[in-house]
Amino acid sequence: MTRTETAILDRIGRDEPEAFVQELLARMTLPEKVGQLNLVNGQGGHVGDDLAAHVREGRVGAVLNEVDPATVNELQRLAVDESRLGIPLLVGRDVIHGFRTVFPIPLAQACSWDPEVVRQGARVAALEAASRGVNWTFAPMVDIGRDPRWGRVAECLGEDPHLASILAAAMVEGFQGEDLSDPGSLAACAKHFAGYGASESGKDYASTNIPERELRSVHLPPFRAAADAGVASFMASFSDLDGIPASANHFLMTQVLRQEWDFRGFVVSDWDSIPQLTVHGLTRGPRGAAREAAMAGVDMDMAGWTYLSHLGELVESGDVPAERLDEMVAAVLRVKLRLGLFDHPWTNPAAFPAPGNPDHRAAAREAAIRSTVLLKNEGSLLPLSPGNLTRLSVIGPLADEPHEQLGTWIFDGDPSLSTTPLQALRESSEGRFAVRYVRGLETTRDRSHDGFHEAVAAAEEADVAILFLGEEAILSGEAHCRADISLPGAQEDLIRAVAATRTPVVVVLMAGRPLALESVVEEVDALLCAWHPGTEAGPALADLLFGVRSPSGKLAATFPRVTGQVPIYYAHRNTGKPVSPESWTHMDHLPRGAPQLSAGMTSFHMDTHFTPLFPFGHGLSYTRFEYSGLTLDRHEVPVDRAVGVYVQVTNAGARRGTEVVQLYVRDPVASVTRPVRELKAFRRVELEPGETRTVRFVLHASQLAFPGRNMRSVVEPGRIQVWVGGSSEASLGSEFELVEKTPPTEAESA
Repeated sequence: MTRTETAILDRIGRDEPEAFVQELLARMTLPEKVGQLNLVNGQGGHVGDDLAAHVREGRVGAVLNEVDPATVNELQRLAVDESRLGIPLLVGRDVIHGFRTVFPIPLAQACSWDPEVVRQGARVAALEAASRGVNWTFAPMVDIGRDPRWGRVAECLGEDPHLASILAAAMVEGFQGEDLSDPGSLAACAKHFAGYGASESGKDYASTNIPERELRSVHLPPFRAAADAGVASFMASFSDLDGIPASANHFLMTQVLRQEWDFRGFVVSDWDSIPQLTVHGLTRGPRGAAREAAMAGVDMDMAGWTYLSHLGELVESGDVPAERLDEMVAAVLRVKLRLGLFDHPWTNPAAFPAPGNPDHRAAAREAAIRSTVLLKNEGSLLPLSPGNLTRLSVIGPLADEPHEQLGTWIFDGDPSLSTTPLQALRESSEGRFAVRYVRGLETTRDRSHDGFHEAVAAAEEADVAILFLGEEAILSGEAHCRADISLPGAQEDLIRAVAATRTPVVVVLMAGRPLALESVVEEVDALLCAWHPGTEAGPALADLLFGVRSPSGKLAATFPRVTGQVPIYYAHRNTGKPVSPESWTHMDHLPRGAPQLSAGMTSFHMDTHFTPLFPFGHGLSYTRFEYSGLTLDRHEVPVDRAVGVYVQVTNAGARRGTEVVQLYVRDPVASVTRPVRELKAFRRVELEPGETRTVRFVLHASQLAFPGRNMRSVVEPGRIQVWVGGSSEASLGSEFELVEKTPPTEAESA
């Protein structure tokens, strides 16, 4: 940029951002505009001659997967000092659940039901990533995950749109901070827009066939919440939606995102997904793919080089209007301006807290504690009392694996920072009881029984056996989908062998998805689901196992009994033939030669129970909570008003504990069929032993809106059922009537 041009832009100033963007846009050549839409992969700690040339020529607008600060600063220097216009680069990275300090996987964080845990985890990740020069993260992933066969369920925020929406906004706020231009803030990217979690058969990249009403009711709300929270960018899904791949889906990218939601950031494709439009069968080649994506509303091409190769000629030929190109480039420039990159493009690691510092580790430990869910605790086996232990056996392939506890999608995670469960248990045991460790299986996939004899011997001599089982990190995440989500390898046999010793058995489940555990759940006395808990897995689990802390996590995703129940989720619709305990019949109970109608003729599988193994919202504590006195402050609620819902929650046990109080509703008669239950509010409540507290929720009628027959949002008069309790199976209920709007009172009119 010439000195005259620089002076003009300086006079405009950053306090007139749109004028700045438009003035800069007016000075760009066609190739420079296209270059801003080109996101390329980094070269792993160096700047090659080709990449340097592209940056100097303005043919690159963003780089991903480069985390060496010196290299990032060199790339920014080339862009700012040696390109004609001096436009800085976006530097993107998958910072999903931590950077050097790794937090629990997002699905686990969702089980905290705690927006502050999610916000703090994203803040720590942003600070650590920004110290390396990253200014843009490809997170949060807010796809609704109702099929745990899908590997990426580990990255999502669960099966429920309300919970996921609250946590999506919190994660955006954590990454972006109070001001996106502050050091340590990252531009967030809500992905994958939209419906990716509904991929057929739980397979990555597969087709999605989602009716528009379900799309708007279930899959879009978390994205809307991210947009309302000011998220800087969106990423298009890999999959198609009703035959139109997301990267070419005008309905999603323009009608919904820009026109209905007034989103002002930019949309990036997923990796190479624009040229993949040809593989889908939508276009003849990359030129057509570039046009389809651009006209649909995808602004930036990730790693495909398709825009760089074809977008300029498409504009020159009139196949893509010049005005559309300007919209695309302006959207990218606005985000760069919001990030403050025109003033401060460089990074200085010394200006940031050191990654893995004690404060960051403490936050990761707290997140792991709050994310862990106690699924079963027969005879109150947990918490363990160190004073009553002589020998503790620790068994399993995940007890002492610093890398595996970090989970999927941790490119920058540092296993040397990990404290494993075995390490923490040994530290807790010093001078009080003996710990014997037996691996039992080499990996979670190991089918050999060679290590069983030693594991059984260790259990026989112990007061309690703790088994660390589940999935290695490699078994979940992108393209790591499973057809059978029972415990892999010989883990079920290991559980049975240890349980046969009659030594009390605790299983700590470390996994990237809900698993089907019906065949072994009765063999264990206590079951603690820790997911992949991150860097501080060991100290967090030791705190929980020994009762320093009481579990407070609640499931954000349903656990099936067997894989064949999938997808199974609480907010299903009723059908015309709903199952009941009276109509359900297991096939083993059918007499020989039974008539066709003897099976109940309702909606269920004949070879398993119709209920889940553990329902959405389930989670035990080391104390017991009782609910009573559910009242409403009105029983007729105008469709433009709210109702107060009150419930008394009592800690009926002997220990302090935290309960997640959950409010569910049902609209039993509507113009379109509605789910049997929907989460509408929740609150974490900490209670001392014997303490009772009245919890108040304000439920606005607008929260009961749904897409009507014409797809427009509607709140319909009629009866609404309400339940409050500790899971989606809450039984304490009431109801109210939604009525038409009432005329305002004289005081309200005045």
